[in-house]
Amino acid sequence: MNIEQTSRYVSRLTRNTIALVLAGGRGGRLCQLTDWRVKPAVPFGGKFRIIDFPLSNCVNSDIRRIGVITQYKAHSLIRHIQKGWGFLRGEVGEFVELMPAQQRLRNASWYSGTADAVYQNLDILRNHQPEYILVLAGDHIYKMDYGVMIAAHYENNADMTVGCIETPIEMAKSFGVMTVDETGRVSKFTEKPAQPESLPNNADVAMASMGIYVFKADYLYKKLIEDADDQHSTHDFGKDLIPRLIADNDRIFAHRFRDPVTGKQPYWRDVGTVDAFWNANMELVSVDTELDIYDKNWPIWTYQEQLPPAKFIRNHEKQSLGAVDSMVSGGCIIKGATILRSLLFSNVIANDSVLIEDSVILPDVKIGANSVIKKAVIDKGCVIPEGTEIGVDLEKDQQRFQLIKDGIVLVTPDMLGQELHHSR
Repeated sequence: MNIEQTSRYVSRLTRNTIALVLAGGRGGRLCQLTDWRVKPAVPFGGKFRIIDFPLSNCVNSDIRRIGVITQYKAHSLIRHIQKGWGFLRGEVGEFVELMPAQQRLRNASWYSGTADAVYQNLDILRNHQPEYILVLAGDHIYKMDYGVMIAAHYENNADMTVGCIETPIEMAKSFGVMTVDETGRVSKFTEKPAQPESLPNNADVAMASMGIYVFKADYLYKKLIEDADDQHSTHDFGKDLIPRLIADNDRIFAHRFRDPVTGKQPYWRDVGTVDAFWNANMELVSVDTELDIYDKNWPIWTYQEQLPPAKFIRNHEKQSLGAVDSMVSGGCIIKGATILRSLLFSNVIANDSVLIEDSVILPDVKIGANSVIKKAVIDKGCVIPEGTEIGVDLEKDQQRFQLIKDGIVLVTPDMLGQELHHSR
C-alpha cells in the first residue's frame, strides 16, 4: 500500500471512530494541585491544560467525534472545554460532548471505575453508531496520530488494541505491563506489577500501557455489559476488563508508539506527580526539548483569554536580567525582576528585585518585591508577600508549604491563608 492510499485508508477509519477521553479521576498524586480541579484541568506548558493534548491529538488525527467523561470537581474543566473546544461543527457531525456522571442507568451512581464510566454511557455511544471506539486517558502529555493505531487495529482484525511504550523496568512498576508474542498479540497483562516482565530482547525494558485502547464498538458493548454483571469486578479496564479478555483468548494486540519515519519512541510523559509535572514543564524551557509545541503541522489547540504581550520593565536602581532560558506568557508584567530557567503562565506579576529560578508559576500569581522563588510550583492565584523566600530554606518551607521529592516546593493559595475557593 503506498503513502497516498494509506492516508485515505486511515481517514475513513478515523471518521468512523468516536474517542472517549477519561477525565474524571482526581489525580491525588498531584497533591494540592488537584484539591480544587480535576487532573486533566491542571495548567501545563504556559497556556494549555493537560487535557488539550489528547483532544488536540484527536482533532489532528481527523477524529472529530469526542466525548469527555468527567466526575471529580470538573467545573474548571467543563468551562475550559466549553470556551476552547466549541469550534467543531455540529452541522457535519463533529462535537466534543461532556459526559458527567449523571445516573443514566437504573440504580447507577458515580462512576465506579474506568470501564463503568464507559458502560454508563452506552446509550449515547449506540446513538452515534461508531464502528470503532478509542478510549484515552485525559492526563498525559504527548503528540500521537491515532489514525495509525486504528489502522493497525483494523489490519490485525483485533478485538482490542492497546497503545504501548517501552519503559525502564523500575518505572514500569507504575503502569500496566504487557507480554506480547512476535506478532504483537498480547498474552498477559499485569497492572502495576512488583516485578515487571521485561521484553525478550531487552532485560532492562518492559512494554507499558499508555492507557490508550481501540475497540470494535459492538465487541466493547458486549464486554462492558458482561463486566457490569460481574459483582466481583471493580469495573476497571486495567484491573478487570483487559485481563479477562486475554484469559478468554480474544484478539488483543499491542501497538508500539513509534515515529513512523525514525522508528524511535516519541515524547510521552505521565505528569501524575508534582515532580513529574515540574520536570515536564522544565523540559519545555530547556535548549533541546523533545516536545515541540511550536509545530504548525501538529498544533496544540486550547482556550486562552485575549491578553496583551508580556511586558518587561527595567528597574534602573537595580539591574535585572529579565528572562533567560525561560517562557513568559501573555499578560505578564515583569517589573525589574530576574527570571531564570522558569515558565510563567498568563497574568503573572513579578515586582522589583524578585528572583524566580527553576520554577513553574501558574496563572494570575502576584509576587511581591524582593522575593526569591527557587525550584517551586506556585499554584494559580497565589499572592506572594514582599520579601518571601521559597526554595531557599527547605526546613522552613516544609513547615509552611508542601515539600516534594528532589526539593521541589509546592505552594497553593490555601497554604498562604488565601482561601480563594471557600465560601464565607
